[in-house]
Amino acid sequence: MYIKSIMNRQHIPILTALLILIMSFSAPAAAIASETETPDVSTESAADAGSAESFHYQHDPMENPKAAEDIVVNPDAVYGYSPSPDSVRLKQFVDYIDWTNKDQVEAGRREREEYHESFSTLYRTIEDMLGQGRNVEEIARAVSKARNEIRLASYDGDPEGLAKVKESNLQTYGQEEGPTPDQLHEKYGSWQTVVEKALSSNPGMDACLGLYDEYYDTYDIPDKLSALEAADENKSADAQAETSAENENADAQAETSEKPEAPSGSSRTYRVKSGDCLWNIAASELGDGNRWQEIYDLNKKEIDNPRLIYAGQEFVLPAA
Repeated sequence: MYIKSIMNRQHIPILTALLILIMSFSAPAAAIASETETPDVSTESAADAGSAESFHYQHDPMENPKAAEDIVVNPDAVYGYSPSPDSVRLKQFVDYIDWTNKDQVEAGRREREEYHESFSTLYRTIEDMLGQGRNVEEIARAVSKARNEIRLASYDGDPEGLAKVKESNLQTYGQEEGPTPDQLHEKYGSWQTVVEKALSSNPGMDACLGLYDEYYDTYDIPDKLSALEAADENKSADAQAETSAENENADAQAETSEKPEAPSGSSRTYRVKSGDCLWNIAASELGDGNRWQEIYDLNKKEIDNPRLIYAGQEFVLPAA
């Protein structure tokens, strides 16, 4: 019994050592298993984070009223926006491509960049003319002419398409080149609209295709034109008012010049008072009431009826 008890006590350190050894071998295995599982979790999380990550513009398209009415926020879209089904201008593009498909959206982006590039000359022309202080009509005439040239040039290498466009222009506008500025002004009602239609700018489409920041500086062209048109209208109103004032002054001068001059040696005039008549004026101013006829003859343009004169009228008097 005693021996057995000792043996048992002797075995404790051995058993303890064996237990520690087993744990030391099993711990790396657990660590390996843990490391094997961890990448799977982190990879999945990264993928989730990547799919949830959205594109952000420096300038918020939804702060632009013209863009906001044509697009909706779409977190699944490549650039965070897609055409609105309620948009008048972009509703036909809602299902035109898959706005969540990067390849399709990038193809659309390239086409949109080519479109903008074709109008780069127009943008520069407008900015230059604005800098020169040109008015909206002058800008619209230059832009509409250039727009016709750009459209015809787009059919380079497509003679059949070019012929069809020219024929359509001929039938619609009476000339192959396209509409004249005056025809466009008659159609749209203002020179500012003529420019806007020539540019066909749509910030909403740019937002859907990742180009909103790139062409942001062109979106205020309509506002600049609107301010310029308002300034032109004010100038026109001021000019009309000035012309009217000049005409009134000219009329006043003409009336003054039409008044009979006092006879040589006299420059007297008389302002009619309440109760006056020509006879008593002649009596008081000329010393003889019978000379009223002379006053009448000198002031016939002011006196319709010699029996009816009015307070405030001013008559030239003959020499005393």
